[in-house]
Amino acid sequence: MVPTNDTSHLPRWMKVPLAHGENYSQVKNLIKENNLHTICSSGNCPNKGECWSAGTATFMIMGEKCTRNCRFCYVKTLKPDPLDWNEPLRLAESIKLLKLRHCVITSVARDDVDDGGASFWAKTIRTIKEVNPKTTMEVLIPDFNNNHKLLKMVIDEKPEVISHNLETVERISPKIRSIATYRKSLEALEYIASSGTITKSGIMLGIGETESEIIQTIKDIYQVGVSVLTIGQYLPPSELHAPLIEYVKPEVFKKLESIGLEIGFQHVESGPLVRSSYHAERHIRNKTIEKLL
Repeated sequence: MVPTNDTSHLPRWMKVPLAHGENYSQVKNLIKENNLHTICSSGNCPNKGECWSAGTATFMIMGEKCTRNCRFCYVKTLKPDPLDWNEPLRLAESIKLLKLRHCVITSVARDDVDDGGASFWAKTIRTIKEVNPKTTMEVLIPDFNNNHKLLKMVIDEKPEVISHNLETVERISPKIRSIATYRKSLEALEYIASSGTITKSGIMLGIGETESEIIQTIKDIYQVGVSVLTIGQYLPPSELHAPLIEYVKPEVFKKLESIGLEIGFQHVESGPLVRSSYHAERHIRNKTIEKLL
């Protein structure tokens, strides 16, 4: 995404305060000391300062090199390193040190291993729950090529929320996503939702989509059983990535939030700075969603 330390070209609603505070330093140091990765850094998220200052972070497992080459993503596309099977315990212990009530875990895509990293995901969830039995968890997973056997390995570990992002409208999806497809992602979300797990997805705006396409996408996501939706502003990682077409105004995001709630979503986060894990603790503390746990 656009470097957050250069905000001169950004509209006022996209500018964020500089990171600071004791909690920010604690999270930053803990990540470094335990050789962990976060999508906050690897994805250059504009909310890193806010979240880390609040003592939260979205951890990224299985390294920071991805086997896919999506045109919207800041994560590097390189041959990944071998899986580090000690990482789940280091992560679990870090979550304990941070005293997190809720944690969010994501990963790179690992099409280089036979099960796409599903068994690693299962071990990670299991280890976090063993070390932190009172901590709730959201996992933001790849599509695993809509392989139900692999998706089930994650579902069976019973994270409170399973998230997979649709990313954009159907027309634009082939232009910016690598391997993953609009329909494949919807089918994966439907399978997850059919298990009774709280299911979440997200999209980005500003890549050239129309309002009617956005509304249709919101409806498509809802119709497969997703109950939590995030909508945020796309920011290009570099000039080599998909170009930014427009900065969407805050009032448009507010309108889309209302539309999502009217359609039937239990919780909608919609705003220029929203990312898939932004204020994730709100989703799990939503009174309606709490009843589903």
